[in-house]
Amino acid sequence: MVRTASKTATISSAKRRSARPALRALAILLAASTVTACASRGLTTGSIGSPAQKPVEQMTAVELDQALSSYSKIYERNPKDKTVAMAFASILRMNDRNDQALAVMRKAAIDYPNDKQVLAAYGKALASAGQFNQALDALQRAQDPTQPDWRLISAEGAIYDQTNRSDEARQLYRKALELRPDEPSILSNLGMSYVLEGNLSQAETYLRQAVQQPAADSRVRQNLALVVGLQGRFDEADQIARRELSPQQAEANVAYLRNMLSQQNAWNLIKQEDKAKKAKQ
Repeated sequence: MVRTASKTATISSAKRRSARPALRALAILLAASTVTACASRGLTTGSIGSPAQKPVEQMTAVELDQALSSYSKIYERNPKDKTVAMAFASILRMNDRNDQALAVMRKAAIDYPNDKQVLAAYGKALASAGQFNQALDALQRAQDPTQPDWRLISAEGAIYDQTNRSDEARQLYRKALELRPDEPSILSNLGMSYVLEGNLSQAETYLRQAVQQPAADSRVRQNLALVVGLQGRFDEADQIARRELSPQQAEANVAYLRNMLSQQNAWNLIKQEDKAKKAKQ
């Protein structure tokens, strides 16, 4: 709880938690160009190995449907191919079929119990299915202490964020940044960590730093659009969203943002908490 020396309105931890589901839902909506993103905002997916080598998070809804149909057949023909299994699981998660993705990766983990790539993908599938303790175990087993992988460290941080362990999450993000300075996906994760606690100005600082990096992708810029919109700057959020989405998608996202903030009263809670913090200083 935020306490003040005066009678300024404060936000209870229970109320703050009540706003978090709305913020998570908005993060998922605006972090992807269509339908849903990975359930964990920090767990990125790679290329599915299609002829175009297009990352799954950049696919349109139509492309995701086509990829799902294609990989269902490929996986059925060769379920023991770990590359196919990991690609199929990524497609399933992007289509919000997390339980099926987890089943695919659980089988792959049985077939390849010591394979670091498989363990990492299994950890992502576990996290997307909400099995965070098991996900952490898989990701930590996938990590090589002699050559730490910044992606796995950042993924661990994302899991800590989703289990309300933000301090530990941010320690991991900063550790990942030591290994990969200015990496936009890590900076984006760090920014979204602050979104979940309602510190939008700090979140925007990290996300603007992230979008300035040459490797920043659509998800990073959409996260910035989310944070700008959460601060009530809808026109600016719409302009950022339009750089990545079709006009119809951008308008739908901003309309959804307005509606969610109205229904959940999340924006009022955030403004009240900001006032309480200023009063405390």
